[in-house]
Amino acid sequence: MIRRIIYEDALARILELCKGETNSVALMATIVCEIHNSDDRFDWTGFYRVTEPRVLKIGPYQGGHGCLRIPFNRGICGQVASTGKPRLINDVSSVQNHIACSPTTKSELVVPVFNGVKSLIAVLDIDSDLPAAFNDDDTNGLLKIINSIFSRDIM
Repeated sequence: MIRRIIYEDALARILELCKGETNSVALMATIVCEIHNSDDRFDWTGFYRVTEPRVLKIGPYQGGHGCLRIPFNRGICGQVASTGKPRLINDVSSVQNHIACSPTTKSELVVPVFNGVKSLIAVLDIDSDLPAAFNDDDTNGLLKIINSIFSRDIM
């Protein structure tokens, strides 16, 4: 049986763990650790941070190696960074500009991360070795966690 994250419980743990913290990298590391270890579908979980105009660079993550640098015009992460809208991909092989950091990835979910003044600071990328591993409940649960932490006016 595949263990699945219970988003309400994960959010409560994350809020408690992050109480009083304002450093975005520390917050990202804590979130990634908590959600990655709460769901067997999550083979790679990490943030790509906006570090210069129209460029994402690897941030805190769990799993195998990630891509170090992703321009906004490449891959699913770049597309989410460009549009500010989440993307759920059931079959990454069907996406022409997918960046294959791992050859075993079958599906992917990427959500944007905005700070309290609505500036994009990162994307959260979750990869699975299972096809069609994610659904809208995952998208909504992750957005709730991200917005609860990063939409505060501290970043």
